[in-house]
Amino acid sequence: MPILDFLSQDAVVPSLRARDKKHALQELAAHSARHLPDLAERDIFETLLQRERLGSTGIGDGVAIPHGKLARLGKLFGLVARLEKPVDFDALDGQPIDVAFLLLAPEGAGADHLKALAQVARVLREPGMLERIRTARDATALYALLAHGPTTQAA
Repeated sequence: MPILDFLSQDAVVPSLRARDKKHALQELAAHSARHLPDLAERDIFETLLQRERLGSTGIGDGVAIPHGKLARLGKLFGLVARLEKPVDFDALDGQPIDVAFLLLAPEGAGADHLKALAQVARVLREPGMLERIRTARDATALYALLAHGPTTQAA
């Protein structure tokens, strides 16, 4: 059973280059726009930037979950990125981030958007998950972790 069924294998960026928070959001928007042909990169970026103005989506432990809602989006969309170098993201714990999980939802998603955010946070908080994400050898391994969970799970 998929853990994050709104994440596709080609929406994994194992080595994102970013100088700072704004540049990280720009790069996440650019990568997302490649998968969402009905949406402009600028619209995605502006949506992410507006949400960040309300408060940082840096949740701590080197993780951020930038997110937003877009009118022309048909379904939930996720993209995960591992940053080449940690960047300051104004995270709750003051630590720079090196893992970003972008989540975009249709404007009318309502509770589905919140459920997806909670699901992402829950998966990223699983014991050992962040270490496995940070040491995954490539995009395929990173996707496998998030879409299907660790290969060895306690019964």
